[in-house]
Amino acid sequence: MLRTSPVRILGERDREAVRALLDMDPVGNVFVTSRLMAAGISAGNGTEVWGHVEHGRLTALCYSGANLVPVNAGPTAIRSFADHARWRGRRCSSIVGPVDAVNDFWQQVTPAWGPARAIRASQPVLEISAAPAVPADPQVRRVRRTELDILVPACVAMFTEEVGVPPDSGDGGAMYRARIEELVRTGRAFARIEDGRVVFKAEIGAVTPQACQIQGVWVHPDLRGQGHSVPGMAAVVRYALAEIAPRVTLYVNDFNTPARAAYQRVGFRQVGEVMSVLF
Repeated sequence: MLRTSPVRILGERDREAVRALLDMDPVGNVFVTSRLMAAGISAGNGTEVWGHVEHGRLTALCYSGANLVPVNAGPTAIRSFADHARWRGRRCSSIVGPVDAVNDFWQQVTPAWGPARAIRASQPVLEISAAPAVPADPQVRRVRRTELDILVPACVAMFTEEVGVPPDSGDGGAMYRARIEELVRTGRAFARIEDGRVVFKAEIGAVTPQACQIQGVWVHPDLRGQGHSVPGMAAVVRYALAEIAPRVTLYVNDFNTPARAAYQRVGFRQVGEVMSVLF
């Protein structure tokens, strides 16, 4: 990049400025905040945080890892981030963030990065901060470490169904299994398990003092339509609000009508919208 570029790689000396930007939207930025809390701003291992600086002030940032996530980025910042991304080449497996920012970024990098495998143009961001509006399933609980071999196949099935490719194709599943094991170990994996089979499951993937994000919601295909998702989600929300964070969030594909209806019954409300580009 030219030295006149407004984009620079951020480090620990930028922590306060980064935190101020992220705190502007604790729910929308829960993923990035959680990652930076866990690994720091200068994490390495292929992860960087790009900053857009105007008149000496940090105005926007872009988390660049397996996911590329713009934060507080208007058209000027997006143009600079796109220039930087084209120069570096694609290293991410997805772009996720506010619809306008991601759409603008994607249009600018497409000629250099090539086509996407899938685009989710509208994914409502939902939030709940009060007790669920429906009873919780008493059989949904934290997954035990001894149940990892039961949980992992359900997680692989969910990921493959949602994303379109299996998460264990690259290294035989070692990294993905390690991630699930970490969620189990830290008490952030929940499920209803009957006779060695996962009936319902969900994990809490991102956690900050202000919010947490539910991911991986899944009901066994043979048991769908039998009323497991709503009380199951209510149980996970109760655990999350009581023990993890005061605000619980997730995002869902706009075309997933059954899931959106279930989340609405639990008490979630829409607070934003994101777009995802998958490679």
